[in-house]
Amino acid sequence: MSKLIPLSEAISKFMQDGESLYAAGFTHLIPFAAGHEIIRQGKRDLELARATPDLIYDQMVAAGCAKKITFSYMGNPGVGSLRIVRGAIERGEIEWEEYSHFGMISCLQAGAAGLPFMPIMPTGATDLEKANSRIKRVVDPYSGNELIAVPALNPDVAIIHVQRADINGNSHLWGIIGEQKEAAFAAEKVIVTAEEIVDESVIRSDPNRTLIPGFIVDAVCHVPHACHPSYAQGYYDRDNAFYMGWDEISKSQESVQSWLDEWVYGTRDHAEYWEKLGKEKHKNLEVEELLSAPINYGKY
Repeated sequence: MSKLIPLSEAISKFMQDGESLYAAGFTHLIPFAAGHEIIRQGKRDLELARATPDLIYDQMVAAGCAKKITFSYMGNPGVGSLRIVRGAIERGEIEWEEYSHFGMISCLQAGAAGLPFMPIMPTGATDLEKANSRIKRVVDPYSGNELIAVPALNPDVAIIHVQRADINGNSHLWGIIGEQKEAAFAAEKVIVTAEEIVDESVIRSDPNRTLIPGFIVDAVCHVPHACHPSYAQGYYDRDNAFYMGWDEISKSQESVQSWLDEWVYGTRDHAEYWEKLGKEKHKNLEVEELLSAPINYGKY
């Protein structure tokens, strides 16, 4: 049976108030469209987890969706701080939990493997241990050496954006690969958004690119341009001007609210949001075709 449904329905059905969310993607394939839909639907008291919160969580915190954020690096990439998330943490308005990049991914790996924690080698980041009581010291039973242990992360919902998927959720992604696979296998529910919905034969033609198998996916949604202002390798470029502009917008609550009113609450869905950006912006974000070399998989 097809798992293909509209994004609004997927968020309404599979994302509930008070749940934990991991919106995956590293540098590109960041699921902004899903984040905006969560804002539109007024979801509240969410625990947001993400290795690099990016602007997607700045916007969700600004909209009042979050009660906690778990992260490693936090910032507006290449620009500066995430003003809204940082301000909310400093004022004590939301809870927070911080790890190193490797520590955060290790939390997901433990969750995906069904383990209660993941041991990692000690690092120089001892201040993180002081700030995060969930990071523990354990003894390697084989060598007697001291190790770091980080707890399993099992989000209620993982949202993964991919370049293409079939109607059952079997998904191809390429370019810079982040923690999408680990987040999907660690989560209780998985929502996939895709640039294209393709026939199953397309997915089967390149099995090594299927990082998200359909059997762990609850819903798949056709959402072209879902990553803006992030990018999707091979489909459209990163909107660097937006990232620069957000730094200015996020300086005041009034300008942030004005942006949310116009671009999120004021648009029916992501298709309308993309259309509102205009043809000139669309043209600026176009990418040229650059195909990989063909692969002969032989008989299967």
